[in-house]
Amino acid sequence: MKNLNSVHLNGLRALEAVGRLGSLQAAADELGVSVGAVSQQVIKAEAQLGQVMFERTARGMIATEAGRPVLLALDEGFARLSAAVSIANRKDDTILTISVAPVFAARWLVCRLDRFAERHPDIKLRLDATSNLVNPALCDVDIGIRVGAGKWPDVKAELLLEQEVFPVCSPEMAAQLKEPADILALPAIIDGPAMFTWEVWMREAELSGATLATRHVFNDASLCLDAAIAGQGVMLAWQTLAAFALAEGRLAAPFGIRARTGFGHYFVTAEGTREPKKVKDFKAWIREEMAGTLTLFR
Repeated sequence: MKNLNSVHLNGLRALEAVGRLGSLQAAADELGVSVGAVSQQVIKAEAQLGQVMFERTARGMIATEAGRPVLLALDEGFARLSAAVSIANRKDDTILTISVAPVFAARWLVCRLDRFAERHPDIKLRLDATSNLVNPALCDVDIGIRVGAGKWPDVKAELLLEQEVFPVCSPEMAAQLKEPADILALPAIIDGPAMFTWEVWMREAELSGATLATRHVFNDASLCLDAAIAGQGVMLAWQTLAAFALAEGRLAAPFGIRARTGFGHYFVTAEGTREPKKVKDFKAWIREEMAGTLTLFR
């Protein structure tokens, strides 16, 4: 690492910030210095490296062909430095930081957290609700739960639940349905970002190729579920999304036909590290709660 002696760290930091944010002003705001100071650091670092990293354009600072691989490596390097600082700052083993998608938090997890608190009163939970995949090795998140194929790079993914989808609608709508083909007369509520289509369930119901008329398209599954509860149509839901509303009788799942999507709910943890006790306790509790949820679908 002797080559680092030829370049000032502040200069590398300025390069990384400008490359990631796209402008001197944004980098200055993040670093807490003036635009002129960032500009000077960039110029000095380019001279020390012997490469021009950016084209100065009216649209901002654009990475040159020579600069792109350097900036990518700097971005990865500073992310690891940030992770090291986060790890060093983890002094309180009584706080568990969980990252989950907002819909999973709202429709399944939050209503159960009092039971976790009763069992583990010494652990305080901090919930980070985001749809973005996080790498616990690079931030202060202890564990995540995500839906997908479980093949994300640089993290450990452990299957929690295979995703199965099925139609749900209001009990009043369900009362009109006698056989699976009857569902084709209902308006569909579509979850726009979903990783599957109605064809997944249609094949299982021996209706392959059949379609429903679309009434609404939302970019959030939770909104789709609210529309179904309100009697506005039928949606294709999955276990953790619909369980609470089904248990309360606000939704019905006609026919009992479920189809696997090929995706699942996964625990996401740091790769190649030992799990602390608080993470193991949380995982064990989640598995118990999930087993209780699945009794609705037997």
